[in-house]
Amino acid sequence: MPSFLSLITQIDHNFFTRNGKALPSPPDVSARAQWLHEKAPYSILAHGTGADPHFIYANQYALSCFKYTPEELLQLPSRLSAAPQDRSERERLLHDVTLNGIAYHYTGPRVDKYGNTFTIYDGVVWRLTQEDGTPLGQAALFWLKETERPDWYTGVK
Repeated sequence: MPSFLSLITQIDHNFFTRNGKALPSPPDVSARAQWLHEKAPYSILAHGTGADPHFIYANQYALSCFKYTPEELLQLPSRLSAAPQDRSERERLLHDVTLNGIAYHYTGPRVDKYGNTFTIYDGVVWRLTQEDGTPLGQAALFWLKETERPDWYTGVK
């Protein structure tokens, strides 16, 4: 499995390819991959391919939202990030991403390790591919607050 730095770099590259902008960050950030992994004020997650894909990446902010350790989250099927009654809506979103490459402005409920529901806002989900075009999975960015954003944030679309 690739290291978290190479994975977040791949996720960022795929986001740029599909969106025309890199993942949001302050203009003067150095060690970009490390910043996205450790300090981004929004969640970045990715799951692999397959019938019941497991998470392959989560930044520190995502881990704090879902309350899993990195080891726990990376063993979790991504469908379990939504409560049973919310999974069909999540599947519709993922199907849209499969068809169109990227989906914007998703808001919906998610569930943490302890079964507590929280809302994700302004989500973006996009297809991940390796350099040669081989499917790698799907990635997501979301905010935990509905409107609060850093001063440097200029949007993603």
